[in-house]
Amino acid sequence: MSISVRQARSGDQESLALVGAATFLESYSGVVDGGAIIRHCAERHTPSVYAQALKTPGHALWLAEMEPGAAPVGYLHLTPPDLPVETQATDLEIKRIYVLASLHRSGLGRRFVEQAAEHARANAMSRLLLGVYQGNTRALAFYERMGFETIGTRQFDVGGRIYDDWVLALGV
Repeated sequence: MSISVRQARSGDQESLALVGAATFLESYSGVVDGGAIIRHCAERHTPSVYAQALKTPGHALWLAEMEPGAAPVGYLHLTPPDLPVETQATDLEIKRIYVLASLHRSGLGRRFVEQAAEHARANAMSRLLLGVYQGNTRALAFYERMGFETIGTRQFDVGGRIYDDWVLALGV
């Protein structure tokens, strides 16, 4: 099994949308209301949403692909922070790290965090921020192993239903 990670570019929006919806469904089916998942994916995991992100200044995306055939299996999306905590000009938000469940514990999530930290340092950023659902114990354990600490909370709308997230931070 060979997984490559590269910076996403124009034309990758279909792959990003596919893996975004698939991983969201995998992560939250049985946790989040099914209708809310469908509405969320129909609104936020579309090729047009990713096409816009790919051309928005301050956004950076990386796509993980599995050989043979370069099937999309995960992605990383970095943005300027948009979280309800005090932020600084040197903060960068990990908007999403999504990895197919079959690749959990493969090291891909760690590669994405390392890529985010490398990108942050290269752009004179000193802290990574992210929001994660308070009930996502697997993700919370991963981020704790990576050194993230809780700095606040936020509410997150998934298809018209509100869920509570922790806001985490990691100095880079």
